[in-house]
Amino acid sequence: MASDSGIASVDAVALRGGAESARSDSLVVEEPLEIRLDGAPLAVTMRTPGHDLELTAGFLVTEGIARDFGAVTSIAHCDAERNTVDVRTEPGAAGIARPEPRAFVASSACGLCGKATIESVRARAPALHQDATRVAARVLYTLPEKLRAAQPVFRATGALHAAGLFAADGSLLCAREDVGRHNAVDKVVGWAALDRKLPLAGTVLLVSGRIGFEIAQKALVAGIPIVAAISGPSSLAVELAREGGMTLAAFLRGESLSVYAGRERIELP
Repeated sequence: MASDSGIASVDAVALRGGAESARSDSLVVEEPLEIRLDGAPLAVTMRTPGHDLELTAGFLVTEGIARDFGAVTSIAHCDAERNTVDVRTEPGAAGIARPEPRAFVASSACGLCGKATIESVRARAPALHQDATRVAARVLYTLPEKLRAAQPVFRATGALHAAGLFAADGSLLCAREDVGRHNAVDKVVGWAALDRKLPLAGTVLLVSGRIGFEIAQKALVAGIPIVAAISGPSSLAVELAREGGMTLAAFLRGESLSVYAGRERIELP
């Protein structure tokens, strides 16, 4: 039923008025991905297959495990197991913060699984007050359509999230889709980590849903100064953005948006 495209074909029954008919629907694939660190189980996250190595790399960075990504020597699927990825690191490397032994499943709606406290996340997120990035409001208005154009699985299924990384001039750098909004962000951050582009100064992150705390903290850890969303933010995401010197804009629809932090980075004509 599932395929490497992230789309599954499923039989369904359509009810229209007083009639019913059989049909085949395209659904987004949701499967577990086990992440191992030097052969030992680290985490299991529910995700849409595709860009698994980026997802793993982003998870390592935004969860504070790979504080120096240069200490990661390889990330690869385990033989023919498409749902298991093993990360290898330099023995004894100081840049790898090995978590206490734990087992958890991160669902497609959870980006904070395994955290002891919110304060521990906030404490390790770098402040971005000195990032002088500016972006024109008219550029922000164009980003949702650019992100939608880069969502092939959403067009087929209508049922998953996306994250897009843009330059300040509005050019798309990377777009990723996933059933979990935090996974989509991790895939973008992982793309940057694998290409040695971190920190992501001078960029804009757009997410297709809401901005919760987990999205804000992942962007902050990656050094992204401007985060925008088509939906709204949570109060804790706003608090973190203000403390961390990040610009947070939401309800980006048409030629309007609401700015909750870092207004100085957004330029009007």
